[in-house]
Amino acid sequence: MSFTPRNILIINFGQIGDVVLGLAALKAVREKFPDAKLTAMIGKSGAEIIEISGLADEQITVDPVKLHDGNKIKSIREVFSIAKDVRHRRFDFVIDLHSLYETNLLGFFSGAEHRLYANRENRSLDFLANFEPKPPREDKRLHLTDHYLNVLKPLGIENVPRSIVIQPRKKDLEKIENLFDAHQSKRLVGFFPGAGNPSRRWKLEKFAEVARNLSADKSLQTIVFLGPEEENLRGEIEAKFPSEAIIVDKLSLLEFVAALSKLSVLVSNDTSAIHLGAMVGAWIVLMMDKRAPTTYLPLTEKIRLVNNAAIDEIKTEDVLRTTREILVK
Repeated sequence: MSFTPRNILIINFGQIGDVVLGLAALKAVREKFPDAKLTAMIGKSGAEIIEISGLADEQITVDPVKLHDGNKIKSIREVFSIAKDVRHRRFDFVIDLHSLYETNLLGFFSGAEHRLYANRENRSLDFLANFEPKPPREDKRLHLTDHYLNVLKPLGIENVPRSIVIQPRKKDLEKIENLFDAHQSKRLVGFFPGAGNPSRRWKLEKFAEVARNLSADKSLQTIVFLGPEEENLRGEIEAKFPSEAIIVDKLSLLEFVAALSKLSVLVSNDTSAIHLGAMVGAWIVLMMDKRAPTTYLPLTEKIRLVNNAAIDEIKTEDVLRTTREILVK
C-alpha cells in the first residue's frame, strides 16, 4: 500500500503481560515503516519493557490509573495535559492497540491525520478512528497477541511472527551474574510463588515441596523470587523451603528480567513473571486452573502447563515430573 507515515504513535496502556504480548505488533509496525519515527505511549508498569526491546525511538510514559480510575475532573485534566504534549509532537498516524475511551480521545486530540483503533465493543470510541478499512471487531476467543495483530491488518500486516525474544541489558546481567557468582557451576531453578489474584496462587507448601525434592540434586540451585507484593512471604518461605534455597527480592524489573534469563526453568503461577521469562527465552512450568483462559499466555514453545479442575488440586508430583523433564533437555 502507498500509505507512508513519517511520525507514528502506538498506544498500549496494558499491564506488563499485555505489553510483552504486544511486542510482536510493535515490531511489525517497525518493520512495515522502517523510515518512520516510532513513539510508544505506555503505562508505567510496562515502560521499561519497551525500553529494552529497542523497538521504539521514543516513549511517552503515562499512569493509566490516574486517567481511568482517579477523580474524573483530575482525569480529564490529565488527558488534556497529555494531549497537549502529544499534539506538540505532530504525529501523522496513531495506532491504539489497547483502545479505551481515554486513549481514543488522546489519539483524536493528537491532531494526527490518520487514526487506527482497536474496536473493543463498548470500551472504544470507534467513531473517533478514521482509518479505512477498519480492523475486525475484537474477538475475545483470540489470543491477545492475535488481537493486537488483527488491528494492523488494514496496513497489510499479516502472517508475521507472534513472539520475539529480547536480550536483557548488559549492566543488569552483570549484577545478576555477581549475585549468583557462587553458584555459577549449577543450573538455576527459579520459583515465583506470588500472583496478583489469589485464585491463581498454587499453595506455598506445594512450591516448597517441589523445591525440597529438587534440592536433593546437588547440580541444581533453587531460587525463590519475591516481588513487592510477596515480600511479606519471606518468613514463611524461609521456614518451608530448603535451607539451600536463595531468596531474592528488591530487584528492579529489568534486573528481574536478567535473572530470569539465567534460569534453566521457572516454576510459576500465572502472573507477569511468566511473560518476562518467555520474553528472554526461559523455560516455564506454569500451574493454572483448567477453567482459566489461555488467551493471555506467553506464545513460546518453552512452556509446559500443569493444570487440574482447580489450582489447589494440582499435584506436586506432576509439577516435579514436568520440571525434571525440562531439566534433562
